[in-house]
Amino acid sequence: MKFTVSSSDLLEGLVSVSKVISNKPTLAILENFLFELDSNTLTVTASDGETTLRNSIVMESVSEVGRTAVPAKLLTDSLKEFPDLPLTFKTAEGESIMEISWASGASKIPCFDAADFPKLPEIAETSDSFEIAAGSLLDGINNTIYATAEEELRPMMNGILFDIDTEVSTFVASDAHKLICFELTGAKASQKSSFILHKKPAAILKSLLAKVDSDVLIQFDSKNAYFQINGNMLVCRLIEGKYPAYRTVIPKNNTNRMTIGRTDLLNVVKRIAVCSNQVSNQIKLKLSFNEVLISAQDLSFSMSAFETLPCQYDGEAMEIGFKASFLLEILGNLPYRNITLELADPCRAALIVSADEPDPVENIKALLMPVMINA
Repeated sequence: MKFTVSSSDLLEGLVSVSKVISNKPTLAILENFLFELDSNTLTVTASDGETTLRNSIVMESVSEVGRTAVPAKLLTDSLKEFPDLPLTFKTAEGESIMEISWASGASKIPCFDAADFPKLPEIAETSDSFEIAAGSLLDGINNTIYATAEEELRPMMNGILFDIDTEVSTFVASDAHKLICFELTGAKASQKSSFILHKKPAAILKSLLAKVDSDVLIQFDSKNAYFQINGNMLVCRLIEGKYPAYRTVIPKNNTNRMTIGRTDLLNVVKRIAVCSNQVSNQIKLKLSFNEVLISAQDLSFSMSAFETLPCQYDGEAMEIGFKASFLLEILGNLPYRNITLELADPCRAALIVSADEPDPVENIKALLMPVMINA
């Protein structure tokens, strides 16, 4: 293998791919990039055993094609010290050394047999596929990933459910305390299907999609999913299992509705939550006609705070408690100017929806479980 490439172009490609590599890989070979040189294109692959990211980089000059595995951290650390200049990489067949040369110097680093690098999983012939705009996919991930869980007993909760339908597709995430349901009319499939994407590849997708404005092709079966994004391809193992029936827990007849500015409520909850109990992190909302009193206290440290906000509310007077950090997460991530909290009673989940003009393409519903109010 022998090729010449700009140091900055190569570094940019390697940094994006290196996000997949684990700090403690299960196999030693997974500490490396797989280099595959064919014609004038270098394909760089990185993997943690479950998620694989592949990127293609156009070469300035190719003398010999080939395949090899190169230490990822060593190579990226080396490239960071170079200005933008041409670098020539060379490996000899049967040898385990890669030589890197430039106008005024050269270095040598180890390389390894490419045959030891895991192969990409194959998609079943019965796989499903659909296309989605990169911006819509990014919105779906951004608006749900923060609600995923960290559970060993229920791994399905550690990812985002892609519930794909012929008319409206839905992204869902829940940690059993909060549930986010993001509905999108732009992503449609020829038939109804679904899969659960783990939060790690979802986070990697976020970083890739931020610079893309084209459509993304998603192909998946019961075990793996392929995401084709311009010159990148992300392949990941899906979370197996049946996702909970999320639609059945979304309340449809909460008659007590409070409409309020999202930012106003967010800022007040931030101020009041400072004085909440460090263990329970509880805040209390006391609703009365066109007014909400937000309060928190920690008797152990003689702390308390309250603030009153005007709102639109003509339902039953009630007091309801929430964990402040969960409410802040939802309020901080919702894109709406005004929101409506739909409540039934202090013991049942609150539904948070937009109070703004309906968006014909995207719609977000947030479900938040209350906590028992301390006496």
